[in-house]
Amino acid sequence: MILDEVEVMRVDRLSPSFVRFELGGACLADFGVDGPLYDQRIKLVFPGVPGGAVPSFEGADDSWYDSWIKRPVEERGHMRTYTVRDVRGEGVDTRLVVDIVVHSDDHGAPGPGCAWAANASVGDRLVVIAPRRGQFYGGIEFEPGTAGRLLLVGDETAVPAICAVLGLLPHDAVGAAFMEVPTAADVLSVQHPEGVEVVWLARDEDTHGARLHQAVLEHLGLGGVPIEEPEEVDPDLWETPSYSSSGEEVDVAATVVGHDLDDIYAWIAGESGVVTALRRVLVKDLGVDRRQVAFMGYWRRGVSMSS
Repeated sequence: MILDEVEVMRVDRLSPSFVRFELGGACLADFGVDGPLYDQRIKLVFPGVPGGAVPSFEGADDSWYDSWIKRPVEERGHMRTYTVRDVRGEGVDTRLVVDIVVHSDDHGAPGPGCAWAANASVGDRLVVIAPRRGQFYGGIEFEPGTAGRLLLVGDETAVPAICAVLGLLPHDAVGAAFMEVPTAADVLSVQHPEGVEVVWLARDEDTHGARLHQAVLEHLGLGGVPIEEPEEVDPDLWETPSYSSSGEEVDVAATVVGHDLDDIYAWIAGESGVVTALRRVLVKDLGVDRRQVAFMGYWRRGVSMSS
């Protein structure tokens, strides 16, 4: 695992809601995974106070997290999870490209990652926690196996991951990707196979996830079905073919009823309430095999995320 300081080498404002950062440092010469990056997650640690120093991890061992979390927040900074959007260069010139969403939450207060990204400039420093070539790290959930069709769904927090996946798909991939963004000005240019339909949905003044939910239902042949907000939502929702945050048994086959979805692989991420509602449609209402889906709650309305 790489646990070291990196420097902001370039900043690009892609749209009103997305800022792209190129991060560089000698430690990134060892960055790498065995296979495509797809939705590879990394963690960034920002200074605890604006303009402050990043925490030092010099000499850190396997107990680094326990030691880090015990520090005062002003000293330890803020840790958040992001997706590697791209990798440029090689060796000591390797650059990690990370797209960060700049927005306010439902209460109007931006989180530490958002606040940092809105004001960061070339030369700023932060800490990266990322996979080191030749070592197991994890953090990739996109595993379609032999699926014949793909369904990628997410709000703006999942856009970097979906775009990264689209750019790495084989040329003959088939399916659809639905991405909801705050405004039409946030629609980005993205590389994707011709057989994968890419649908951007500008939310504007609509409820978060409403247009996304309806578009996915229509894609599945369920147009007109009302959206039912789940009574209880796990803010840490994380359901993949090999893991369930709710403790559900995952290695169990299911029979698809009424819909030809036996060859689909669904990857859905974003706000936990929206993800939970779509999970219920696919797994419970349509009976899609649990081993064909990955649902990740990246954040929850009204809940402060810790990492």
